[in-house]
Amino acid sequence: MNKQIDIIVREARLEELPDLKAFEQEIIRYERSFAPQLKEDPITYYDIKELIQRDDAQVLVAVDGNKIIASGYALVKKSEPYFRSEQYAYLGFMFVAPKYRGQGINGVINQNLIVWAKERGLSEIQLEVYASNDSAIRAYRKMGFQPNILNMRLNIEEIESKS
Repeated sequence: MNKQIDIIVREARLEELPDLKAFEQEIIRYERSFAPQLKEDPITYYDIKELIQRDDAQVLVAVDGNKIIASGYALVKKSEPYFRSEQYAYLGFMFVAPKYRGQGINGVINQNLIVWAKERGLSEIQLEVYASNDSAIRAYRKMGFQPNILNMRLNIEEIESKS
């Protein structure tokens, strides 16, 4: 018999920083296979405490009972002056605990963040994903995201070590 889980999505709390920082390290560990340019540990991507406290950001968590199982944030950013929208919502910090993956939890968090952005009058939503992260690209395409600009890199030392 499968246990019915009752997931609630809500704003993150400062007292949850240890769990959220652990999620961040899981994201970094996963992304290392896509990003050889990352420094050695310890590194961080986000100032989670600041994001929780900002008025122009929304950090959400999904909880199962009293256990945090997923996270994500939206942050209002200024667009380049040549774009139609003056501002956009940038999504990041997307993590779902392994046991809960494949249940649409990331999609629920994203939908909540999109609603938050719409409530602020934003119509443009952006996020970044590594070009070789096929599963993430498929998931975001399923939600309606489309590729925009492909950021390319060249590390001369990596090329020279292969020759």
